[in-house]
Amino acid sequence: MGADDYIKLETEYGAHNYEPLNVVLSIASGVWVWDVTGKKYLDCLAAYGACNQGHCHPKILKTMTEQMQRLTLTSRAFRNDQLGPFYRELCELTNSHMVLPMNSGAEAVESVIKAVRKWGYRVRKVPDGQAEIVVCKNNFHGRTITLIGFSTEEQYREGYGPFTPGFKTVPYGDADALERAITPNTVAFLVEPIQAEAGIIIPPLGYLKEAREICSRRNVVMILDEIQTGLGRTGRILAEEHEGIQADVTVIGKALSGGFYPISAVLSNKEVLSVFHPGDHGSTFGGNPLACAVARTALKVLVEERMVENAAAVGNYFIERLSKIKSDYIKEVRGRGLMIGVELLPEAGGARAVCEKLMEKGVLSKECHQNVLRLTPPLVIKREEVDWAVERIVDVLTNL
Repeated sequence: MGADDYIKLETEYGAHNYEPLNVVLSIASGVWVWDVTGKKYLDCLAAYGACNQGHCHPKILKTMTEQMQRLTLTSRAFRNDQLGPFYRELCELTNSHMVLPMNSGAEAVESVIKAVRKWGYRVRKVPDGQAEIVVCKNNFHGRTITLIGFSTEEQYREGYGPFTPGFKTVPYGDADALERAITPNTVAFLVEPIQAEAGIIIPPLGYLKEAREICSRRNVVMILDEIQTGLGRTGRILAEEHEGIQADVTVIGKALSGGFYPISAVLSNKEVLSVFHPGDHGSTFGGNPLACAVARTALKVLVEERMVENAAAVGNYFIERLSKIKSDYIKEVRGRGLMIGVELLPEAGGARAVCEKLMEKGVLSKECHQNVLRLTPPLVIKREEVDWAVERIVDVLTNL
């Protein structure tokens, strides 16, 4: 079958809730992917960070194939020999006290909402049914009804109401607005260290530290959604480290899987997650031995192969190279580590068109919010591969 045949099948039988670039991929290794015709591409998306360790990492692959032959699923009705070690290793790496394993990022965020509401009622003595959670404008935390209900992106919400109440929105990066929004019924503040889907928006320096101080002083749980920023993407294990803070609750996912098998996790102090008792919450696949085994190796190679350090060094180099591009179409280059956004002026004709032209030249990327080119390659990318990508980005931007 040719590429057109695969695209036709997908279009005919699949729901049309995506508009992918018309490249049909079939093989991947490291930072490179190949389509069904054999053409090679540099992946500058890494499945939104799920493939931080690179595609088909051999050590993660070995762990997965070995575990698949031993034990894949028990449900949480029984214990398994991967869960406890996974908890310990993840807590030691992230300086956390407790772990709640789930499957998707959205599922983990939903779990946090349940936990902090119960904490508010049991510990803070907020009147039943009155708990409030403060969120930020232009947030992205997932696609469930509750999570889109407090989104400010109209397309995410249109046609899906009614929505879950109990959320209050403030501008991102504005600590004073957070302070003003907190009431006696506020139980938590949910925020992304960098707003990825909004276009790689980095808050003012000191914002997270100030938010941490406000939450501590007002007895509000600080929740950081590090599903995209966590596990090395910004040049630190967690993006919160850039400001020297620690959230009460942190949500991770994507890269925890190494790109192999869905797993997410809620990392928390004991006070918040201790509100759950047997029967309060659960997941058939959450914490299954296959996912835990994969995640343990995904974390191990992240540290042992110094991928986090590489993200910091090569990310800085990538940002520096992009910032030196002389183009009438670039408004701003921003990023941290290997989470990079190139904001284009409207005259460029939109980031989607740029992505399509880059695809033709062998670079795969993604547009964000009309005019932002998102560049988030696997953390194993090398300087020479960055140079290869920049050459093609320059070519496209100078020939629009």
